[in-house]
Amino acid sequence: MKNPFQNLFKKKDATDAPTPQVNQSEGNKKKSDFFSKLKSKFGSGLKNRLGKNAVQGEEIVGVELAPGEIRLSQVSNNKANQWVLDRFYVHKVEGLPEGSTVLEHPDKYGDELKLALQKSKISTTNAAIAIPVTSAIIRVVTAPLMSDEELKKAIDTDSLWENLVQLTDNLADYSVFHQVINRNTTGNTMDILFVASKLSDINSYTDIIKKGGLNAVIIDVKCFALKSAVDQINQISGSIEESNLTAVLEFGLDENYVMILYENNPIITDIFIRSQDRKTLTESNNQEEMEALVRRYMTQVKQAVQDFETKYEKRIRNLKVSSNLPNVEEYLASFRKNMVNTGFNLFDPLDGIKIPAQLEENVKISNRSYFSTVMGLAFRKLDVFGYYKFVTAVKNINLLPNRDSMIAQKKAKVFSNFAFKGVVGIVAAIYIVLFGMSFWQITTLNKKNEGYENVVEEHQLKTIERDKYLKEKGKIVKSLELSKSIKSNKVLNFRVLAQIASAVPKRVRFSKIDYNGSNLIILEGSAFSDQDILKLISNLKTKKLISQASLANMNISNQSQGSQTMKGFKIACILEMI
Repeated sequence: MKNPFQNLFKKKDATDAPTPQVNQSEGNKKKSDFFSKLKSKFGSGLKNRLGKNAVQGEEIVGVELAPGEIRLSQVSNNKANQWVLDRFYVHKVEGLPEGSTVLEHPDKYGDELKLALQKSKISTTNAAIAIPVTSAIIRVVTAPLMSDEELKKAIDTDSLWENLVQLTDNLADYSVFHQVINRNTTGNTMDILFVASKLSDINSYTDIIKKGGLNAVIIDVKCFALKSAVDQINQISGSIEESNLTAVLEFGLDENYVMILYENNPIITDIFIRSQDRKTLTESNNQEEMEALVRRYMTQVKQAVQDFETKYEKRIRNLKVSSNLPNVEEYLASFRKNMVNTGFNLFDPLDGIKIPAQLEENVKISNRSYFSTVMGLAFRKLDVFGYYKFVTAVKNINLLPNRDSMIAQKKAKVFSNFAFKGVVGIVAAIYIVLFGMSFWQITTLNKKNEGYENVVEEHQLKTIERDKYLKEKGKIVKSLELSKSIKSNKVLNFRVLAQIASAVPKRVRFSKIDYNGSNLIILEGSAFSDQDILKLISNLKTKKLISQASLANMNISNQSQGSQTMKGFKIACILEMI
């Protein structure tokens, strides 16, 4: 059987050493290397610090939408750097036809998700979700060796995927994620991981999430979410052997595949089951039918394991099993009989996770393996700077169509928070020094501070007086700035400018003032809303030197404030003849 997932990932080749510069002295080389290392160390430290802030500041809830069920999970790190299960909730979706899918009842799932969030008391709005493997296209394509800039140009023009990936539909109908996983300088080629899903499917899932009151920031594929959970549990256990080689079997009604994690790179093999087999898994108690299913199933599992062992010369002794079948233990016994030298054990995605007492009952079941996807999503705590210590050779998949703009917003937020904390820290340090000096002076020169209360009172009065003058100064400066934009052969009475300046609301900005030299002034600018423009006109009409103020023109301004679009305006003011 042709296997589209076979050998999905390959080990990266070592990169070539950089070519030394011509005519560069040995001393200059050492100096250049020193500053390069210093710059790299500083940049790495800054990225590490900013990344930690991003992970701590951006909480994410893992949301798994499954047929008949919604699973929610949220984790965090405590002071001992131990993962803690903060929230966990499984919500049954009742009243659906048997065999129905999530996308067949989006409104129902949106309403049930909102209810589940209320019951679980989850407050964050950032959600990580996963789409089924059947809704994704996962391929590894070989392309000519290119630099990152050349690869970006090829992708921007759509020429790369049109030549390498034969899709039945238009490429514009898909959300695409890619990553270079291997560069072969000898063969002048490179391998690229291509993951795509139809925008219609992604939009359907994000609409459900949005209706439930969440904002999807990560869209993963279920097999990679399972990998995230396995990677995390391996790291918690500290097993070097399992971290380098772990085999996982997804066995259930919806998806079936073998995933071998070798040196943290997954090699995925799809396992085919017939529609009759799904019925056997859920309903049949016929021993002969069950044994026939196991034989067909295990033939494919054996082939996937043997192909790996032959290619990499590594022995697979155990397979971690993830399954949503209630009678999975019966099948595992049959699996062990078919592969006597290989162990089959249910994977526990909560192994090593600290579980609070109030959540113990929620997860107290014999088969916790079917929580693997939602736990893998919960571990995808958002990190826009690359500080995610569980990322290995493969970056975390994110099929969110607008992920670049979303990440840019998160970067800006983290930089802003980081800068704010830095300024606060500096100001706090200055104040600490000043207070220390003041305390020392008070203790040593107590007699000279007898009039301290009077000085404080006078300081407050002076501060109020200063603020008053600063306010007046601001009005004068604003009037002077406005006067610079007026082009006329006459001098406009300063009182008119002062009255115009005093009429400007806080959310209005002028860009131009034209005076015709007689009795007409044209004001041009932008405002946040129509109400702000009307407020300006209303204020102008109350001024003694303005007999009439009317809106001449209004449009959408080219300027914007964040996500707020500004309104452009032009107001005609007729002056009182003085």
